[in-house]
Order: sequence, then C-alpha cells, then structure tokens
Amino acid sequence: MRIFEYGQKELEYLKRKDKKLGAAIDRIGMIEREITPEPFTALVSSVVSQQISNKAAETVWNRLAGLVGIISPAGIAQASLSEIQGCGMSVRKAGYIKGIAEAAIAGAVNFATLHTQTDEEIIKKLSALNGVGIWTAEMLLIFSLRRPDVVSYGDLAIRRGMMNLYGLKDLPQEKFVRYRKRYSPYGSVASLYLWELSVLKH
Repeated sequence: MRIFEYGQKELEYLKRKDKKLGAAIDRIGMIEREITPEPFTALVSSVVSQQISNKAAETVWNRLAGLVGIISPAGIAQASLSEIQGCGMSVRKAGYIKGIAEAAIAGAVNFATLHTQTDEEIIKKLSALNGVGIWTAEMLLIFSLRRPDVVSYGDLAIRRGMMNLYGLKDLPQEKFVRYRKRYSPYGSVASLYLWELSVLKH
C-alpha cells in the first residue's frame, strides 16, 4: 500500500504556526492515508465512489476491473456504455467514465504529464470534464499527485474539522482562507488532521 508521505519537518512547521492544530497533531499521531499514484485510475475511482458507500464503491470497482482488465483509457474505451453501467452504476456515471477515457485518448487531458502542471492548471483542466468537479480535482492533487498544499473549501469534513478545532459556529470563506494560508506550504498534511478532527468529539 502506498501512502501520503510526510514527516517531522511538516509537523514541526504546522505546530509552530498553529498551537491548536499542534495539540491535535500530538494527540492523534501520524496518519496513514492510501494514495493511488496513477492519476487516470484515481480519477475514475473517484467518479465511481461519488455518492455511494465505500463498500458499494469497492464492489463496482472490482466489477469494472473484471470487465476491462487494467483500468486504462483504452480498456474503458473498448467497453460499451451499457457494459460499464452493468457494473452497478447509473448511465450518467458510466458516461462520465467514458468521457474521461475519451479525453485521455484524444489528448484533451494528458494524464502522463499532469504532474508537470501547477495545482491551478490541473484543477481547471480536470474540472472541465463532465462529472469532475473542483473537489474531485483537489482530492486527486492530494491522493494521487501528492501535492503538499491542498486544503479544500468544498470539502464539508475539512470545514467541520476546522470548526471543531477552533470552536467555531460558522466558517465564512475569508476565515477559511486565513487558516489555509497559515498552514501553507503544508496544507495537505493539515487536511489529513482536519479530516480526523471532523469526527472526533472534544
């Protein structure tokens, strides 16, 4: 299993910058989150997982892999829409997955060179695809491309974690941005802890 790697350098920086986050880091310890280094696979997986449980997503994913073999643009392109839908997803979702494969084959998105682009360029390019929003693109930045400084305002759990951490009743975007700047350039590591804090009782 590949995980999002970070270490003492990032943690010491965050502790210095934010005492409350620092206390949470000490309490929680190191967090291991799995990554999917291949961005095409990661993107298809995130579309499969949208709005369904992890268990259901795993079932659909295994069926899709059984249908096409290795999850690749060519494999997806060769399968028909109804075959992909038959793996246990809606026609619309199957269409999104076909569209991602077609974009890769046509060169509209070159997944092999995505890592050479900036976070902003990647978000713009991926969120132009049907079925892929800004949040999905941001998750790909963290859990596939291992970008170090991503804190997603569109992620409800991240916002909840922030509100729990600082004892806030609401979180206007300008306040969120202020915290995000405080975590930079290690926002992705802060995100790992904010997710944990979204479900912890204080």
